[in-house]
Amino acid sequence: MTFSRLRVFALALIALGFATTAKADTGTVHIRFLKGGWVIGGTIGEGTLTFRGRRYPLAIGGLSYGLTFGGAAINLRGTVSNINSPRDVEGVYGAGSAGAAVIRGPQAVVLTNQRGAVMQLAGTQTGLMVNLDLNGMALSLK
Repeated sequence: MTFSRLRVFALALIALGFATTAKADTGTVHIRFLKGGWVIGGTIGEGTLTFRGRRYPLAIGGLSYGLTFGGAAINLRGTVSNINSPRDVEGVYGAGSAGAAVIRGPQAVVLTNQRGAVMQLAGTQTGLMVNLDLNGMALSLK
């Protein structure tokens, strides 16, 4: 009876150790991209992920469809959570967005990819841009 309890206790400790090492972490993100279009829009840019003390370069591309008119440079900073490795930020982030900038305007967005990574970003949009559209942004490590 005591051996059985000892074995259950040992298995519980091992399971706790695995659960602790599999815990998701948070990193910081800085992305810069250009967005432009007329009904159909495009996005291209780059950025940096800082995760566990290391920096990883990012490539950004995407499409949007809806009311899109103009062009803007967008500079965003924030966090990405629910990641276990830098590769977890890779994927397609989708969102609906609405905004306008004449010369300069604020931007804030929360995006999620298919791996469960959640980006919370804020920054500025500079240019002449009016949009009410659906966006798809692909992000990958360079």
